[in-house]
Order: sequence, then C-alpha cells, then structure tokens
Amino acid sequence: MKAMYYEEPGGTEVFRYDDVPDPVPGPGDVVVDVVATALNRLDVLQRNGWFQMPGFTYPHIAGMDLAGVVSEVGSDVMGVGVGDRVVVDPSLAGVADNSKLSGMGDLHGELGVIGATVNGGYAERCLVPASHAHQVPESVSLEHAATFPTCFLTASHALFEVGNLAPGETVMIHAAGSGIGVAAIQLAVHAGATVLATAGSDHKCQRAVGLGASHALNNRTGDVAGWARELTQGAGVDMVMDCVGTALFGASLFSIGVGGRLVNCGNASGDEATIPSLGYVFHSGISIHGSDPYRPEEFGPAWEDFCLGGYQVEIDSVHHLSEAGAAQEKMLSGDFFGKILLTP
Repeated sequence: MKAMYYEEPGGTEVFRYDDVPDPVPGPGDVVVDVVATALNRLDVLQRNGWFQMPGFTYPHIAGMDLAGVVSEVGSDVMGVGVGDRVVVDPSLAGVADNSKLSGMGDLHGELGVIGATVNGGYAERCLVPASHAHQVPESVSLEHAATFPTCFLTASHALFEVGNLAPGETVMIHAAGSGIGVAAIQLAVHAGATVLATAGSDHKCQRAVGLGASHALNNRTGDVAGWARELTQGAGVDMVMDCVGTALFGASLFSIGVGGRLVNCGNASGDEATIPSLGYVFHSGISIHGSDPYRPEEFGPAWEDFCLGGYQVEIDSVHHLSEAGAAQEKMLSGDFFGKILLTP
C-alpha cells in the first residue's frame, strides 16, 4: 500500500510517499481501507520533533482521525464485517488482549494512539482494534465522519466530563476556527450554554457566530477580558475552554467570574503560562483544570449524538495523501477554518 511516512524529525521534506507493507490483522482487529483522514496539530508537532508522545517511534505514519471501509477482519471479530463503513476511535485505551494493539491503554502514562504512537491514517490502509471501529450510518459521509474523533471527543470531555458545563452557563471558547473550536461551540450551544468565542481573525469570528456563538472577538486585536466582562455585565464567564495556552492564559483568567473555572485542553501557543494574579485567583475561587484523555466509553455516545444532533461540519480543504506536506503547512499557517482532510 501507499503511505506518507517519515523516519526522522524535520520539515515537510522528511515525508516519503512510498510503498509500505499492508497491515495484517490480529484475531481482534480489522483493516480499514482509508477514505479520509483529518489533520491534527499533533501531526505537525511530532513530525517537526517539537513534541512527541511517550511511545512514539520511527518510522511513523501519522493520522489520528480516519474513516473508511473494512476490508479484512480477524478470526475473533464479531459485529464488524467486510464492507462496513466505519469511523475509528484512535485512543488505544480499552483494547482487548486479542488485538495486536493491546497493552497501550495507560490513560495517564504511555497511552497508545492510532496515528500518534502507532501507524495511522496517512496511508491507504490502517490496522484498527475491532472494538474501536464504529459504524457510520449512510446519512453521514465518510469525509464528515473523519472530522469527528479527536476534536469532538476532546471538546466533549473538556466541556462536560471535566468542566461540568451546565445549561444556562456562559463559556468562552478560544481558537474558534480550529477543529476543536468548531466542535466545542456547537456542543456547548446544544447543551444550552451561551458561547463567547475568540479567534485570530475577523473572518473566523463571523463564522463562529454562524456556528452558534452569541458573540465573537478577534483575540489578536481585542481586549479579551474587558470584552467578556462587558458582555456579562461585569460578572465574568462561568468557564473558559482553552486549547491555546500561553498566549491567552492571563486574559482567560481575568475573564472568569467568581467560582468559575478554566479548563485547559491544549498548548498550541506554548507550554509555559504565568498566573498574573494569584490574589485574583484565590479571592475569586477560580479553579484551573487539566483536561485529561477521554475514556473509551465516552466515544460511542458522543458519536451517536453527532450522527443524530444536526452538527455542522466544517471542512476547510481536501488534499491527496501525497500532498500531506502542503496540507500540514496550511495548518501551521493558521489560514484555515475547520478541518483539513487527506484522501488516498
């Protein structure tokens, strides 16, 4: 099969588009013929060598979010058959012992992730535990399905499992043009929350409002905390969901009202942050939460909700697998809204 892989860190020049051996399923596995794979920022970070997950090895085939058609099934597999249209849960937590990908389920240690620590969707085929292949209804395209896994599960886990977002609350969501931002805005609105969104351009802000945000601000030109206070009549927001990190950390804290919380689920702008006023944090009873990995049991209900809930899918662009380097450069530039897809 053809795959886009690399054997050392570096720029996009390290990518090789070449033949690699086809995956062979274990008793509890399936092989998925990939139809679409969505890019994530981790793809770029690991390829550049800026950050690599515990358990990462070379050579590496990236691609955490993939959907396709099952072409082979292992001898023990039941409930998934050849020809089934599936979307893949990339987390390898909860994988049965009869899978070749078992034993990598430490949520807070060396958690295995398809496309991050084992080979993923930047290829024509991908090995997947059968338990992690979820049926895609005919009403949902495989391209749309590929936009779902990492973004919607990260956003859902951060908002509800960690942040306990409740109907009637106000939440600020940064990076509204990212895949996580697109998912989080819609999930929060569907849950009955009021969303204040921020993004790095006026165009992205306009599109965030189209997704359901009540208000949106260009966070590169506007006063984020002052804007949040003004819109909440001085009270501040109940929650900030932040996947940006360093660049907006202080503004996020000062946007939060008494008893509110900041839920961090990413570090796109850097890995260090300064609390500008410990006095404000403790006096206001503000809590800071790290959003850890989602659990296997969260994927199915979130996927069912996605299929039934009328969520809007934002696909920025589609590139051939051999153009993965250009697709990643587009992601790194920030000049995109929603998800960037690869197709073999």
